[in-house]
Amino acid sequence: MINKFAGYFTQDLAIDLGTANTLVYTKKHGIVIREPSVVAVQKDSRGRIQVLAVGEEAKQMLGRTPGSITAIRPMKDGVISDFDITQEMLRYFIKLTQSKFSFFRFKPRIIVAVPSGITQVERRAVKEAAESAGAREVFLIEEPMAAALGAGLPVTEASGSMIVDIGGGTTEVAVISLAGIVYSDSVKQWQKRRKYYIKQKYNLLIGERTAEEIKINIGSAYIKEDPKSYEVRGRDLVTGIPKTLVLGEEEILEALSDVCAQIVKTIRNALESTPPELAADIVDRGIVMAGGGSLLSGMDDLLRQEVGLPIFLADDPLTSVAIGTGKVLDEIDLLATIELAS
Repeated sequence: MINKFAGYFTQDLAIDLGTANTLVYTKKHGIVIREPSVVAVQKDSRGRIQVLAVGEEAKQMLGRTPGSITAIRPMKDGVISDFDITQEMLRYFIKLTQSKFSFFRFKPRIIVAVPSGITQVERRAVKEAAESAGAREVFLIEEPMAAALGAGLPVTEASGSMIVDIGGGTTEVAVISLAGIVYSDSVKQWQKRRKYYIKQKYNLLIGERTAEEIKINIGSAYIKEDPKSYEVRGRDLVTGIPKTLVLGEEEILEALSDVCAQIVKTIRNALESTPPELAADIVDRGIVMAGGGSLLSGMDDLLRQEVGLPIFLADDPLTSVAIGTGKVLDEIDLLATIELAS
């Protein structure tokens, strides 16, 4: 939620521009915005686009809008899929953290967290979107590095640290040492599995908000003794009429099993590709999880069993990237030592 008094005298911002949510950090007030990365737009008769809502208000419109209004997630797999809408979303969030007076007199310097595997074209798109939204200067930091900083890992030391950042669209796995990323890889298509599974198995079409509610209520990555159940409503693809279905926790576990297996495989590949000395450090220190997906029930137990190393959860997984990006903003000297995305 938004602190109305934050950012009035703040010029610089750190932004976690995520697939599911966008977080904004200011130097004096910490995290002042935590909103869904959703924009509701309307096209007029001439095809011109008007932004109607951004964030939580726009998310409430997902799947519930008339034909002339569209609720859009402009970020896909952590990168921009719709440049113009992303620009409008950034402009909206920047204005919320700057007073009108200071915004027009002092354009903010912005640091944006981006996935480690994005291309130069995608990096330029993020920079241009932020500049077009009102930034005077834009820096990029790779999300695994930001997550590691936010989780309190000693990234500037000559020792190995492993971070697993499980976000809404992408899971990033990275090994970090001496303020640089030694190895990184990612897993995509995390968000859509629940919808596809229910559609294929039960011929039931559900919306994005329902899929999110399923994950929150009965989402699981590891088998439990007392599985829960959840009532789901959607449209029957055979009859075309609304239908109610009761799903068990074990079914969602099955739906997510292939993505969880990919995450485990990516972690193993990272360990195999890590130099022996750094690998020894990781054995001693364990692996740290961050991101909203790390809160999925049983995820730590699954990784602990499959990887065979200690698994720890960051103090605040949902805000680790934003806080880490903010640390670079707070300690500007880190810009000279941390390996920023160019």
